[in-house]
Amino acid sequence: MSPTFVQHTRAVLPSTPTGRPGARQANEALLDERRLADDSAAELLRTMAALPPAHPSRRMLRDQAIEAWLPLAHNLANRFANRGEPLDDIIQTATIGLIKAIDKFDPSRGVDFTAYAVPTVVGEIKRHFRDRTWDVRVPRRLQELRLTIVEAKSKLMQELGREPSTADIAQHLGMTVEEVQEGLEGTRAYNAVSLQTPTQHDDRGAMLGDLIGEEDQGYEIAELRTALSPALSRLDERAQRILMLRFYGNMTQSQIAEQVGISQMHVSRLLAKALATLQHELVPQH
Repeated sequence: MSPTFVQHTRAVLPSTPTGRPGARQANEALLDERRLADDSAAELLRTMAALPPAHPSRRMLRDQAIEAWLPLAHNLANRFANRGEPLDDIIQTATIGLIKAIDKFDPSRGVDFTAYAVPTVVGEIKRHFRDRTWDVRVPRRLQELRLTIVEAKSKLMQELGREPSTADIAQHLGMTVEEVQEGLEGTRAYNAVSLQTPTQHDDRGAMLGDLIGEEDQGYEIAELRTALSPALSRLDERAQRILMLRFYGNMTQSQIAEQVGISQMHVSRLLAKALATLQHELVPQH
């Protein structure tokens, strides 16, 4: 009989005065019933293991064994409730761990199934928390430290009757305050905050994303204008006029030639020369 299963059974038995003979007999009867159920579930595993892998009855026995041991998976899943993850998801993960334990269990080694299954299921649940629930990936050490701190915090709140301080948690875990603070900082990566989250105390309906700055293209243009002025001063008056007509007046080379009184080909050469001069002045030379 599995000691772990017996301890769990005692933990969930109804609380009744032990001085009443009828209550004690009822509890003992319930415990005996649970023992029989546990023995029956273990017998399913032994029967399944004795069959060849391709035996037609093996699949049916496997399904029955999974169903018989589901209370163990549910019990272990409940230990991880209220940690920011839906309980149904944790139970599903625990069930996957139970199935893995049943498929890999070897009764011939003389190990009790509960002793083998508990660490397998708990390990599966912890991997779920480590790999599936973090919005931002952090080192595994910080993920495991977060779970340790959450457990310690919950326990200390019951013992102290108040919110435990960082020093309380550090003393309870035998860690330094700095290590606990590092773990608490890591917990911020567990859940991300949407940029569409409304900001507090703002009647205009502003969102968090509205408070984040972005690159302003106006700065680059202002810097370019500041650098362009001395560069233009290196051109003669006619070249400056041609550039203004072309790029600010949006005139064609033919229109510029007619207004300035020179040929279109001459305008083309002057534009090319002026642009080359500006490029030399504005672009750093390597």
